[in-house]
Amino acid sequence: MTIVRLGYVAMSVHLQNSSPSQTMTYAQFKRLKNREAAIAKLERIAQANLHNCLRLLKHNLAHDITFFRFSSKLIPLANHEELSDWDFLANLKDHLKEIGEFVKEHKMRVDFHPDHFVLLNSPDIDLLNASIKTLKLHQSLLKGMNIDLEHRCVMHVGGGYNDKEKALEQLIHNWQFVPQSIQKMIMLENDDVTFHLHDTLYLCEKLGIPLVFDYHHHLANFQDENWEQEWERVIQTWSHSPLPLKMHISSPRDEKDYRAHADYIDPQYFLQFLHKVKGSISHIDCMIEAKKKDDALFRLMEDLLKEDGIEKVNESTFKIH
Repeated sequence: MTIVRLGYVAMSVHLQNSSPSQTMTYAQFKRLKNREAAIAKLERIAQANLHNCLRLLKHNLAHDITFFRFSSKLIPLANHEELSDWDFLANLKDHLKEIGEFVKEHKMRVDFHPDHFVLLNSPDIDLLNASIKTLKLHQSLLKGMNIDLEHRCVMHVGGGYNDKEKALEQLIHNWQFVPQSIQKMIMLENDDVTFHLHDTLYLCEKLGIPLVFDYHHHLANFQDENWEQEWERVIQTWSHSPLPLKMHISSPRDEKDYRAHADYIDPQYFLQFLHKVKGSISHIDCMIEAKKKDDALFRLMEDLLKEDGIEKVNESTFKIH
């Protein structure tokens, strides 16, 4: 028997006007001639994003959803080089504290997935430094929420740079330049094009990082590698984490566009995975990556509960026997 807790990503299709990713471009910022007024507008957008983030968490709680990925776009232009004098945390600390208190009170698991341009295996020192700067922003937000930093940012390995083996070793080389407090935050995910499960396991075991297994990515990578033979190694990468094993689930949009995410999760596709891992570990946190967000979670629960061997725990969690 294994307990599976479902979560979803960043936004709801059920909660109206709740985007936590409202933004402002630097071009829009510059068009406002009064810099002080422009920064005040930025702060209002950030406050609205954080307010909506809390609304989303309250919506989740009403549906027993205690696993959620924050948007990485909560604070627009926070890392822009022309705004280095903006202390964006000063006027946001109360909002961040309120989110953190809510998360802790209701024992929620929350994390981030920084954007694809955050590359820790880049041979370009400027790009590496920019990536670390972005991770420091995520660190600041988590600290502002008073949430434990450990294993809160899931990342891809990075670019292949026309030499995959060299790119893997480049990440190991670059790791020494990543502050330990940032290292502590990181989980690595296998991707759908370059770094398959075996590659990512190599890094996770070498560096002591948990592996977030993406089932769809693995199948979309079209490698001959059998993931089932590696599953115990995936489990072991979580042996020193205070958090349960985390994985991602999405379904292919169609056979022609196999890598793209569908609106919903195909329950049979997910069950194929679940029946192979049930009993191997007591608890899995599974992040749904689907276009229909929370509606995909609700529909998946509804579909799974029609199946033999599935026992409902609450609106977002089930046991598979």
